[in-house]
Order: sequence, then structure tokens, then C-alpha cells
Amino acid sequence: MIEYVVPTNIDDRVLTRAARILEEGGLVALPTDTSWSLVCSLRSPAGIKKLRRLSGERDERHFTLLCSNISQFGELCSLDNSRFRLIKRLSPGPYVFILKTLLGTEKALDIRRRETGVRIPDHPVPLALIETLAHPLYSITAKKSMRTGAEWEDGEAEAGDTELPPIPEDDLFEGGWEIEEIEGVNLILDSGEERERIFSTILNLSGEDVEILRRGAGPWPV
Repeated sequence: MIEYVVPTNIDDRVLTRAARILEEGGLVALPTDTSWSLVCSLRSPAGIKKLRRLSGERDERHFTLLCSNISQFGELCSLDNSRFRLIKRLSPGPYVFILKTLLGTEKALDIRRRETGVRIPDHPVPLALIETLAHPLYSITAKKSMRTGAEWEDGEAEAGDTELPPIPEDDLFEGGWEIEEIEGVNLILDSGEERERIFSTILNLSGEDVEILRRGAGPWPV
């Protein structure tokens, strides 16, 4: 189902319906400042399982927690002053920051790594939904290879590589209506705008130095 929304004036009833779907273990597609994302509730084990199964990804670095403010980062991950200043300078924007997780976050997401990606998207639709739900969203980039019957070969990182392979531009969506072909998506929040087929820059902040894992829309170094 598609709900068309005005990004700067989203109907509260639509946001409430979307939040209820997420609380009940469903998946929602929405635009971000990069490309389209599929999201579930951070607090829904059923939703997280659906998102992981649909994505087919095993590397947790492909998954991102979407937050509406930096204070939510501190509730999920270890964040010192230097990392806080860097994130504040680059947020909101097309950057994912890999941080060491707190124990409660690891249990909630059932992840094998001790790190997870977090970001604040520069788009009103995901920010409004996060505020309505009152906690972050667990997300992954929506890709055409997720459609039923689709055949696609993603680039894979070789053993020992630290960088994640870029997402092929042709595997990204422009319009929300295209996502209807992905089985398991319960609601599409469509702002009526075609999204650029771009992806975020991933910066690993879990070690001593900043390490770039994927080059995307956000320039680095800045």
C-alpha cells in the first residue's frame, strides 16, 4: 500500500498508522536524503527478522539505525567527545557512523559484531516517523534485487577487505511505486519525488582512527 505524503506537513494519521505497522512487526519503505530505505522498529524482533531475511545480507555493516538526534546515539552506542563533535559536524546528512554498541543494543538487534551503524538522515519523512514511534528505526537500503524473482549479482568484498562494495546504481530505486514489487513491505510512504540513486558514506569510528568503509554521497575527508 502506498500513502502519498507532503514531507513538510505529513498527516498525523498516516504517521500513526505507519508506527502501528512497525510496532506489530511490519516493514515500511520511505525516502531518505540518499535513496529509498526499508525500515522496521528497533524494538520488534519479528520486524528485524523480516528485514534481515528480505535483505539477504549477513554483514551487519549493511544495516543502519536511523535516529532523529545525536542523543539517541548515546542510548545505543559508546560515544565520546571527539566522536560526538565529528558526528555533529556531519549530521544530518548522507553519513553512516560505525560505533561500538552498548550491551542492550547487541541483545536487541541480535548482532554478532560489537559495532553497528547509526545516522541521522536529512529528510523529514524518516525523522517524523522516528519521532512518532519514539525510538530509532532499523534500516537497510531498498534494492531491486529484493523484488520477487529478481536476479542480481552484487559486488562482493574479497576476504580481508575493510571497505564494503558500493551498491550498483542500477540496483537502486527512484520512485516509490517500484517498491511495491518487494514482497513483505506493508507500507510505502511516498513523497512524490524521485530519489537520486545514491548511497551514504560509511565511516568506521569504532577504532582509534576514522576508517572509510564505503565512499558515497558524503565527501571524506572534509
